[in-house]
Amino acid sequence: MAAQTRHPGRVLGLHFFNPPFAMRLVEVIEAQQTDPGTAAFGLAFCQRLGKTPIPVRDRPGFLVNRLVVPFLNHAAQLYDEGLAPRETLDLAVSEGLGHPMGPLTLLDLIGVDVQTFVADAMARELYEPRFGPPPLLRRMTSAGWLGRKSGRGFYEYGK
Repeated sequence: MAAQTRHPGRVLGLHFFNPPFAMRLVEVIEAQQTDPGTAAFGLAFCQRLGKTPIPVRDRPGFLVNRLVVPFLNHAAQLYDEGLAPRETLDLAVSEGLGHPMGPLTLLDLIGVDVQTFVADAMARELYEPRFGPPPLLRRMTSAGWLGRKSGRGFYEYGK
């Protein structure tokens, strides 16, 4: 995008996490052409918003999604294989790894359809099939089991 502008050194991306009112982290994405002053402004701006900014390069998935998308895909695959019940998978991650919630609960919060879309995009952009969503996520998306927003995902939610 920066290359298509008149002032590519002034282009910067901000990736807020959902829900933005609760999540403090913001990825500050620097294009190849981004001026150091523009990057510094972006970091300071996010801090003024009360966020925790981290600088990242402009690559597919940035940093956090490159870490979390395969993790969430794998958790869904393990559940589909019957390795453990959903509650056990979530408990293993929240208690064993100290995460605020388990991966299946997180998938329901993010949206199963959103994870499927992001995983497909990353697999395509990175030429890495390992980033693609497992069949279970596709089946759930097709069935409308999108998580909290639809009332059903890995868990059921009262509407």
